[in-house]
Amino acid sequence: METNVISVFLKRNYTKNKMVLKKLKLLTLVVLASMAVSAKEYHVSVNGNDANDGSLPKPFKTIMAAANVAMPGDVVTVHAGIYREQVTPPRGGNSEQERIVYQAAKGEKVEVKGSERIQGWEKIGNDVWEVKIPNRYFGKFNPYSDLIRGDWYWPPKDSKYHTGAVYLNGDWLMEALKQEDIMKPTDEKNPLWFATVDSSFTTIRAQFKNVNPNNERVEINVRQTVFYPDKPFINYITIQGFTMQHAATNWAPPTAEQMGLIGTHWSKGWVIENNIIQYSKCVGIALGKYGDKWDNNNTESAEGYVGTIKRALAFGWNKSSIGGHIVRNNTIAYCEQAGIVGSMGCAFSTVEGNTIHDIHVRKLFGGAEMAGIKFHGAVDVQINNNHIFSTNMGIWLDWMAQGVQVKNNLMHGNGLDVFLEVNHGPMLVSNNILLSKTNLLMNSSGAVFAHNIFGGNMNVVSYDNRLTPYLKPHSTFMAGLHDNPGGDVQFVNNLFVNGGNAGEYKKAILPVTFDGNVYVKGAVRAVAGDKKRSFGEISPEAKEKLKNVADKDAVEINFLAEGNFDAGAKLIREKEKMYLEITLDKNWQTKQKRKLVTSQLLGKVIIPDLPFENPDGSRLRIDTDYSGRKRNILNPYPGPFEILKSGGQRIRVW
Repeated sequence: METNVISVFLKRNYTKNKMVLKKLKLLTLVVLASMAVSAKEYHVSVNGNDANDGSLPKPFKTIMAAANVAMPGDVVTVHAGIYREQVTPPRGGNSEQERIVYQAAKGEKVEVKGSERIQGWEKIGNDVWEVKIPNRYFGKFNPYSDLIRGDWYWPPKDSKYHTGAVYLNGDWLMEALKQEDIMKPTDEKNPLWFATVDSSFTTIRAQFKNVNPNNERVEINVRQTVFYPDKPFINYITIQGFTMQHAATNWAPPTAEQMGLIGTHWSKGWVIENNIIQYSKCVGIALGKYGDKWDNNNTESAEGYVGTIKRALAFGWNKSSIGGHIVRNNTIAYCEQAGIVGSMGCAFSTVEGNTIHDIHVRKLFGGAEMAGIKFHGAVDVQINNNHIFSTNMGIWLDWMAQGVQVKNNLMHGNGLDVFLEVNHGPMLVSNNILLSKTNLLMNSSGAVFAHNIFGGNMNVVSYDNRLTPYLKPHSTFMAGLHDNPGGDVQFVNNLFVNGGNAGEYKKAILPVTFDGNVYVKGAVRAVAGDKKRSFGEISPEAKEKLKNVADKDAVEINFLAEGNFDAGAKLIREKEKMYLEITLDKNWQTKQKRKLVTSQLLGKVIIPDLPFENPDGSRLRIDTDYSGRKRNILNPYPGPFEILKSGGQRIRVW
């Protein structure tokens, strides 16, 4: 009887509902059409004039002039040339559909620089030249009196390094520690500069080996950033197709405002794609924190950062307001702190398809925030398909990396590939090619490493007594604080080559399991290792209590130890392409039965008691390999690749 009543009701109202739907569709089309009509495209040209209207026949001269008039839905198209300016967008878009887009004109080379050309150099001896610049030239910001500073910044003793820089024909010189160093013989690979600032002039001395700087392109930093809003919540901006370089960025700790050459400044929904971002004194791209009175103010401690997190939550750190950025297909290089940094503001973001190299390689100054990618609060972040090399550390995920996925990345030639610090998980590291001398530094629990190639060492911290947050699922809100015992780690279906060494996971406080892994010539299994306890931050009281806590032995099942098999893994560069040459055995699939890596197989991590899931909450299933090829779901091949035959493989990996 109930079914019949419902059917009659639906029939009677079908026509009416159909008409309502038609009206709604019509209204939607009208709204979209009006938006399309109202959206404008503004043009910028080096031959333009800021008094123009920004049309193609009458373009603006500066990007900033276009930024001042661009409204949600508008596009700013910049034409070929060099633009020496700092773009401070006064507003962003309203939504994904109503962005403000800044783009280089198709097929045109557009450079935006935070520098200016400087001439008038006079030779004062050897290879050393000097120029005097009136201080008024710099306006309100002089990078040669602006000291690099901040929490967790550890410069050499008695050093005073500045945010300024000097460039010769596109590459930078390094700042000398002392003025007398300038007069020493020039190291051609590391020429130096030094600046002094008095009440009237900024004097820069620099080494120019066998060249007259007045006949070359010499540039100096004069702007703090290149593209950066001066207030938070400037949302939904797209930046694409530019070469952006030369920024006098300061140190970007997790407890203070984080400026990059490009920075989102505590906003939501940016897309930064297809750019070349290089030569920033500290940071290339900043996805991180806003500034407040607590910046660098008694916050350099675990307790200090917990306070920073609580203030950030009160200032809008949640999925609806902050993060969700896309950083893809950029080249990011020559930054002395980090390629991409983000304290909390990186949450829910995707970083994919980027080439990141030459990060913190000069090592003039240091601290605890240097890496190709350095994130705090990497909640549901995806770091996929990146090529990271020639960095001090490839990826450093520090505090609250929960729901993060590090997948299909190529890393080599780094001091260290992946560092996971004081996180509780869940964290997934899968389908990566890790070929640096050291692949992992682990001071975290709650991680799974699946289908990777490991070609280096692993360093494992047994315990760290800092109390760090774990969060509610797919959220920024804290569920609690916990110390950091090592373990609760799974290694599933990995391939260990070139001396890949898991020996430091022989013992841990929490369980460690190995399942379905293959070890070839030179590799070291965890059960064959020799692990003594090592500590991060630890109080004497905690160290005493740990004496009564026994370590657990690593458990290994279903493994292949092919000690006489030489995989000979090596990378070959051919122009812009990278190939992996490696010898593999198809018979590993018949000698050893493996399981497909899924949420069900992995279970839950211990401390937050959460499952391994995708960022959208769907179930995890690693059914494709590094190259996107479908895996054998009944018996997947170990390592990042599903192969068709045994023997030497030549696989394009970038």
